Amino acid sequence: MLGTHDLGLFIASGLLLNMTPGPDSLLIMARGATQGFRAGSAAALGIGAGTCVHVMAAALGLSALLAASAAAFTVVKLLGAAYLVYLGVGLLFKRSRPEPSDGADTAPPAPQAQPLRRIFAQGFLTNVLNPKVGLFFLAFVPQFISADAPSKALAFLFLGAVFNVNGMLWCHLLAWSSAAAGARVRGRAGVRTLGRWLNRGIGALFLAFGVRLAMAEMA
Repeated sequence: MLGTHDLGLFIASGLLLNMTPGPDSLLIMARGATQGFRAGSAAALGIGAGTCVHVMAAALGLSALLAASAAAFTVVKLLGAAYLVYLGVGLLFKRSRPEPSDGADTAPPAPQAQPLRRIFAQGFLTNVLNPKVGLFFLAFVPQFISADAPSKALAFLFLGAVFNVNGMLWCHLLAWSSAAAGARVRGRAGVRTLGRWLNRGIGALFLAFGVRLAMAEMA
């Protein structure tokens, strides 16, 4: 179809790759668990929008430029790393709402909600500022494009769209499961600090991903 081959293998491989834990998955889990499915979905949609940018860039040759230019790769890599570190620090040191001082056994307040637009933007930037996503598409997708494809760019866009649709299915399943898990514990006595510690844990992981991305050797 459109000059592609082994579409079933491509779909299966893409699903497995989407299930691999990374910054995108962590962001979806954090937002879904603390703010519910809509927040997790907003993060997932932002990530999907970022993936669309990478697919378009790879199809038009931008990822090839990043692969060939050490300077361009380093700039984009450091931008992505800096944003992950920024997210991590923000989550680690995010202030919690004050707890009741009268000793009453009241339900813990919900973690302060962020606007869905901001969550979408976080998902978008987390994905689009990671140059390894673009390099992945450049390395992976062409393996499923026939040498005699009438339009390799069109075949690339088609496979990228298939990959992104599968990714959105998985990301929304992750958002739903995280929201369900968060809902089971929100409001129970003894879990007043759940949101704070979840933010700190995810923040530490984002810091680790950011440092790892900045320090990784260029492939």
